[in-house]
Amino acid sequence: MPAPGVSAEALAARLAAVGLATRVEEHPRHTSIEAEVPESLPTETWQEVLQVVAAADRFGLLATSLGGRTLWAAVNKAVPATGDVRGLGHQR
Repeated sequence: MPAPGVSAEALAARLAAVGLATRVEEHPRHTSIEAEVPESLPTETWQEVLQVVAAADRFGLLATSLGGRTLWAAVNKAVPATGDVRGLGHQR
């Protein structure tokens, strides 16, 4: 479970601190962070990277047959509270 108040910018800064160039993109319900991962990333750095992305709501690694690897993480945006969230099947 992600830490309360974790921000995409903080995750991106932590990934940059270990030497990964990051991209941050805003989406309607989440903010995504992506970073290209070099083949030569040391084991200790991988461990630190995994600790960073574990704070996100979702994360993963895309690997291509050409050897490219893109790490991604997503941080959900707060959903505004509404007075009635019963859905379409329960309208008055």
